[in-house]
Amino acid sequence: MRAAGAVGYVLAVTPSVPASAASAAAGGPEPHFRPAGAADAPAVAALHAASWRRHYRGALSDAYLDGDVVTDREAVWAGRLADADAAKGRLTYVCEADGALLGFVHTVLHEHPRWGALVDNLHVAYGSQRRGIGARLMRLAARGVAERTPRAGLHLWVLEQNSRAQAFYAALGGSRTERALVPPPGGDPARLAGSPACLRYVWPAGAGLFRG
Repeated sequence: MRAAGAVGYVLAVTPSVPASAASAAAGGPEPHFRPAGAADAPAVAALHAASWRRHYRGALSDAYLDGDVVTDREAVWAGRLADADAAKGRLTYVCEADGALLGFVHTVLHEHPRWGALVDNLHVAYGSQRRGIGARLMRLAARGVAERTPRAGLHLWVLEQNSRAQAFYAALGGSRTERALVPPPGGDPARLAGSPACLRYVWPAGAGLFRG
C-alpha cells in the first residue's frame, strides 16, 4: 500500500492462509525462493486477500473485506504478473514449499526521487511466521534493487495499527520517516473504515539490508 499522493497499498506481514499452506510450512520441505510468474497470480491474490482480511479490520471496511476483495486482488495480480513490459520496472518474488505459497514480496523500482524503490506488498503465510521468510524476501527485494538501480534506496508504508509489522521493519534496520493517511483501494472511499494512517519506513542505498 502507498500513502496519499502515491499509488498502491500498505503492507502486512502476518497473513492467514488455508490450512494446506500452513501445514506445508510447519514441517515439510525447505522453502524455495524464486521470481514470480504469471502462473503465480491466483495464489498470490488469494494470500493477499487473506492477509487483508486478517490484518486490515478497522482500516478497510468490512463490506469490502468480506465482499469483492478476492476478485479485486485477482485482477490486480493477473495484470501485474502478465505484463512483461511493466515487469521491467517491478520485482516480484515468491516463497513456496511443496507447491504451497508461503509468502511473496512485490517491489516497484524508481518509485520515489528521494527514497527509491517501493516495497508495495510483503505478505507471509500465518503458519509460516518466525521462520525468517519475511526477512529473506525483504533481502531478495533489496538485492534486486541494488542490481537494477545501485544508487537507489528502499522504502515502504505500513499501517499505523500494525505494530508487529513496524517492529519487524525496525529490526531489519528501517527508519520511520513520516505519517500519512491511507488512500482507498481502487480509489473508492467506501472501501475505507474511517481515516486510517500509515507510516513510511526507509532503507538508504548501501544499508545493511542490501548486504544481507
